Formats: sequence, structure tokens, C-alpha cells
Amino acid sequence: MRLDKYLKVSRLIKRRTVAKDACDAGRITVNGKVARASLEIKVGDEIEIGFGNKTVKAEVLKVAETVKKEETQEMFKIIA
Repeated sequence: MRLDKYLKVSRLIKRRTVAKDACDAGRITVNGKVARASLEIKVGDEIEIGFGNKTVKAEVLKVAETVKKEETQEMFKIIA
């Protein structure tokens, strides 16, 4: 699954266009490397998102095309 779509489906970022813009600005890294929106996400990847002065680090636990709102917490685990 594409990084921008994963961020939207998992609700780490509310909208796919915002996720794409964050990737283009270089604020998202996957496994320590700056990631493009088209990067394929796999289980076990570590995503780091910079929100202004705050950084969120999450590990991918599950990849699914559609998920109910209540099940989104099962898709990732917050590391720091």
C-alpha cells in the first residue's frame, strides 16, 4: 500500500492530500530515510512524522485497504 494512503486509512493523518504534501516537504521518514508518497509500506516499517515541533514515531503492525474507525489503533503502534 502507498505511504500516503496508509497514513490516511490508519488515521495518522486525516487526509491523503495532506499526507502527500507532508511527504513532498520531507517531513515523513520510513526506516530512517525521507519517504515519497508512493513508497510501498510493509508490516514492520517504522514511520516518523514531523508535526511542527512534535515528532510521532509509529511501527506498522497491519496493512489493510479499508478499516473501521474503531480498528485503526490495531494498524500501528506508537513508539515515541
